[in-house]
Amino acid sequence: MNSINLENSEIIQVVFFTLLAFISMFLVLILFFYFSRKKIVQIEVDKKNLEIDHQKELLNSVLITQEEERKRIAQDLHDDISSKLNVVSLNSHLLKTPNLNETEQLEITNNIIELTQKALENSRRIAHDLLPPVLEKFGLHAGIEELVEEFNSTKTVKVSYENSVDFECYPIEKHLHIFRILQELLNNSLRNGKATKVSIQFTTFDNRKTCTYIDNGVGFDSLSVGNLKGLGMKNIESRINFLGGDFSFISKPNEGVKMTFNFN
Repeated sequence: MNSINLENSEIIQVVFFTLLAFISMFLVLILFFYFSRKKIVQIEVDKKNLEIDHQKELLNSVLITQEEERKRIAQDLHDDISSKLNVVSLNSHLLKTPNLNETEQLEITNNIIELTQKALENSRRIAHDLLPPVLEKFGLHAGIEELVEEFNSTKTVKVSYENSVDFECYPIEKHLHIFRILQELLNNSLRNGKATKVSIQFTTFDNRKTCTYIDNGVGFDSLSVGNLKGLGMKNIESRINFLGGDFSFISKPNEGVKMTFNFN
């Protein structure tokens, strides 16, 4: 009898410790999955926060660019337009001066005509900077051709342009973003990169429109984050985001620049 009780006691102990082991393993698994899930959630939260911070940086760069553009336009209006119109106004009042001879009247009139013509030319230039008329009238392809001609006319750089994309289906807002991206890249190639050759090519692959931009300038280390954080690059990236695309950027010292961006 004692033997049977002993065996039953041992069986109960084995069952108890087995259950305890299973319960412990179960608790360990629950804790493991809980902390793993918590870590995954934290990683996702950190990733979202980085994306939000990046979007804030892009938005901030857009706002800074817009503010600088407003300041430039205000300065141009003040220096080029207002100052000339003020002189025109003064000359107009001079015409009311009594006893002016014919020569004096002719000189004042010519000054008024000349200054008015310069004010008109400057106002056209400011309007062209805001929205090139060729974009609105003839579309992006003609706008890029005109941009390329402007840079080629400097005789310091040779820009080639090839296009197999139909831009007609895109709204003018997208035309302007693409135009400004190329304008910024060309200015960088000429001003900072000292490039003598630039290639711009638009192609279509898998229903994605792609632009490949290459120059032979001095280049820089594109792996350095600091080199890609300039206002110009942030402005380009924000415009590509507006186009619903992405980009890749490759550059090495003395090996020029290659940038590819796509858009819907």
